[in-house]
Amino acid sequence: MNIYDKLENLHEYLKNFENIAVAFSGGVDSVFLLKAAKNALGNNVIAITVNSSLVPKREHKEAIEFCKNENIKHFIFEKDVFDIDKFAQNPPERCYICKKALFSEIIRISKNNGVKNIAEGSNADDEKDYRPGMKAIKELKIISPLRKAEFTKNEIRQLSKEMNLPTWEKPSFACLASRFVYGEEITIKKLNMIEKSEQLLFDLGFKQFRVRIHNNIARIEVMRNEFEKLIEHSAKINRNLKKIGFNYVTMDLEGYRTGSMNEILNL
Repeated sequence: MNIYDKLENLHEYLKNFENIAVAFSGGVDSVFLLKAAKNALGNNVIAITVNSSLVPKREHKEAIEFCKNENIKHFIFEKDVFDIDKFAQNPPERCYICKKALFSEIIRISKNNGVKNIAEGSNADDEKDYRPGMKAIKELKIISPLRKAEFTKNEIRQLSKEMNLPTWEKPSFACLASRFVYGEEITIKKLNMIEKSEQLLFDLGFKQFRVRIHNNIARIEVMRNEFEKLIEHSAKINRNLKKIGFNYVTMDLEGYRTGSMNEILNL
């Protein structure tokens, strides 16, 4: 099935609902989903965004700007994720614990505004990795329109470009907690260290990257075609990340890949 047929199927599926609340991060997938929902349902769509220490300020600002530009009603709620039981201990099921808590709040906000249906933006590629958060999505009966339409990330980017969405070439992003080794305690200090470190790489022009934290070690992942660039800026990166709080700064020779912290799990 070509991507235009998939897009038509997505619109037809969304039209089955009287109204929809989109869990909106401002990333590639959720922007595409929100725009598709807006096209299908008009003003019967709202966006709900969580503002927490797991999301860089840059991402949060972009989410607000998109909804404003598209004239979409936008609800933002503040959440201290450290109030979520067992979150800081960072067990392998951390994503399930966190998503269950956050989406429960999204459900509450939706109901208070007369919206019955909640959608989230995972795509077909997300089924290839360890995603414990999807269990929470299923339990809470959250719909996943992009997965239902079998959209891949590349297809979403292609259509986003054709639709002039500002995120079509935006780097993929996951919450900052995904930078931690399972079992290593998550703290606000370490989250800030990661955010500042990744902001530096962003400012230097890297396209896709992660700064993974291993106690006092930063493990940097960039795309293989940017290895040379990373080495070129290595002195500046090393100096600044040590100022941020890391004792050692390393380069991952395998390069950027999603879910690298899951590689040690026996799945």
